[in-house]
Amino acid sequence: MSVLAWWIIPLVGGVLAALWVTWSSRTRTTGDYDSLQGYERFREAMERKADGPEA
Repeated sequence: MSVLAWWIIPLVGGVLAALWVTWSSRTRTTGDYDSLQGYERFREAMERKADGPEA
């Protein structure tokens, strides 16, 4: 029985390592679309301010 336990320990470790690698290398969305929309709004606001009357 103790031999079986010594085989189960690395097997469980290997399975956990495989799950960790799968989870950590998943494709994630970066949210670039929201960031780009915010930048566009910022640029438009700065252009409007530049087009206005000078103080």
